[in-house]
Amino acid sequence: MAKDDYRIRIEIEDEHAGGLLERLGLGLSGEAADLASDLEAQRLAVSRDGDDLFVYAGTPAEAETARSIIQAELRDNETTAVTGPVEHWIDAEDRWSDEAPTETWEEEALERGYAPWEVRVGMASHGDARDLADRLEQEGFAVERRWRYLIVGTASKEEADALAARIHGEVEPGGELVWETVPGNPFAVFGGMGSSGAPIG
Repeated sequence: MAKDDYRIRIEIEDEHAGGLLERLGLGLSGEAADLASDLEAQRLAVSRDGDDLFVYAGTPAEAETARSIIQAELRDNETTAVTGPVEHWIDAEDRWSDEAPTETWEEEALERGYAPWEVRVGMASHGDARDLADRLEQEGFAVERRWRYLIVGTASKEEADALAARIHGEVEPGGELVWETVPGNPFAVFGGMGSSGAPIG
């Protein structure tokens, strides 16, 4: 069975954290030693960050057993600490399951009033560009029209890709990212695109 990433967090006063770390590394006693037999063939990683100790395991069962061992060791030594639940690493969101989801850069850009993605398209004529801009604005898109060229803001890359396929445009990072990487550059380059865009259906 493939292993994943799980951990438990132990919040303990700084003066006791070092002692607990030492006992975990050198040997357990009493109830904790009995419980540890279930993990005899496993190697669990333990780290410390200030008053917090973290124990990392490969399965939920291993993490739960480690949690029981820690609690027993704390009881045996009459040490007060808070042992958290088993947490799972959510790879797609780059966070532990007990941590609040963080905003994506796209959501942050939208909150600042920027479209995180743009679709750029050049039309055959000024009239075609104006007509397409009107239709896209009626659909709720933010459109900048300059002569026969359109820059259409979208909230996500998926939305930009779908729109680009409809109007034969090109997807580019949006305004805020452009200003961060090329400060002071007001130009949206249309090089390499076809000379005209097809009407949307």
